Amino acid sequence: MYALLVCDDADEAALLQLVLQRVGLTVTSADKLERALRSWVQRPADVILVAVRQGTPEEQARQVRQETEVPLALIATTPDEDALCRALDAGADLVLTRPYSARLLAVQLRALLRRSRGTPLLSLPSLSAGRLSLDPNTLNVHVEGHPPRRLTHLEFRLLYLLMMHQGQTLPTEVIVERVWGYTGEGNMDLVRGLISRLRAKVEEDAKNPRYILTIPGVGYRLVAQPS
Repeated sequence: MYALLVCDDADEAALLQLVLQRVGLTVTSADKLERALRSWVQRPADVILVAVRQGTPEEQARQVRQETEVPLALIATTPDEDALCRALDAGADLVLTRPYSARLLAVQLRALLRRSRGTPLLSLPSLSAGRLSLDPNTLNVHVEGHPPRRLTHLEFRLLYLLMMHQGQTLPTEVIVERVWGYTGEGNMDLVRGLISRLRAKVEEDAKNPRYILTIPGVGYRLVAQPS
């Protein structure tokens, strides 16, 4: 298993790398969150540990959740309880404040990884909805008359959810909970961005979608047989 460590302090990064290695993870390091996420598709990881001082914990969690749903741990400097709660509401799975115990962090990361092991994609059945078909084995979506398109894990989770509930309007809050795996207030920008990327792979014209429809003020609906 792989870990992405994002830390802007060399001494702290060395300590955290040892912690992650003791958990049994192979570590890839970066000093800036934006740079690490830009290469996420080419170098995904099983867990992310962010310990950068730039930006708030909430902002960092939202940045990560725009790209992936993998377990996310944050190390923050602020002791402000409201700020830490907002980070958890934004999608962080674990938030610690400095100073912290390296031993306790290792145990918490092991527990986080245990909890995150859900249903393997290979065990999910293929789905069809009109001219759309989705293959969990390859993460490919096929639109009749077009070559298959590869989806990211987040795109796959979103399309699978919509296809499982085709014809039903899913509220934004439900999509956040089912796709990213946490509860709280729905993040419109988070969902809107993922919907836009998915439409680019499914729709003939992403600006005038026929399959994935926006229901203003509510959420989104997949229509299997568009008019």
